Amino acid sequence: MRVGIYIDGFNLYYGGKSHFPQSTGWKWLDLRALSERYAGWQGSTVTRIVYCTARVNDPDDPDQIQRQNVYLSALAAHQSVDHVEEGYYASWAKESVMSAQPPGTRAPSVLTDQDHDFSWSTGLPLRRNSAGTMFATVRKREEKGSDVNVATHLLNDVLTGSVDAAITITNDSDLALPLRIARQHVPVGVINPQKSKPLAGALKGTAADGVGRHWWRRLVSQDLLDCQLPEKVGSISKPPSW
Repeated sequence: MRVGIYIDGFNLYYGGKSHFPQSTGWKWLDLRALSERYAGWQGSTVTRIVYCTARVNDPDDPDQIQRQNVYLSALAAHQSVDHVEEGYYASWAKESVMSAQPPGTRAPSVLTDQDHDFSWSTGLPLRRNSAGTMFATVRKREEKGSDVNVATHLLNDVLTGSVDAAITITNDSDLALPLRIARQHVPVGVINPQKSKPLAGALKGTAADGVGRHWWRRLVSQDLLDCQLPEKVGSISKPPSW
């Protein structure tokens, strides 16, 4: 059974940070070694690994750009992936409604000037509309394209018969439809990279959907530590902070 692995790079990265928020030692991931641990169907062999990511472009952290470039070079040199599909990073200023709730709060309430005593002499770019709703101008930085790229490679390989089974490493609910389509043709596994965050409801299904033999798992912390590239891949060295 030929298994294709389709990885949402940033979803995996932030999932890894949820397992090890304060420590190093896990970022130098050997994606082939990690993938082979989860190809759980009898007689299965990982024959294709697609890594979907985007080049970071944060001018405030040029070292981050260099570390990512080193990692992508190491993946290619070690043949840890078969294909890297790159999206892009977008950065822009955006006016957003303010809220007093902490990040991650579901359905947060809107902040108005009646909720807090704002000082308008701070020079902050705040705006109040006629209803008293507070707005702030923020910098948005967002990776674009990885979910579409995962979906495209997954469905192309499934529908052309290039793979007999597929595994996605993601917790992005935007992939719900391509996963449902893929399950009609081949067995599909979904790996949630988050340590405690539950699998997105839209990604769930039943093992018997379509052709059947599907499964859903959570990434194991120890696997991130065990599946590391060599400290040096050819002339490429692991970044010290990794």
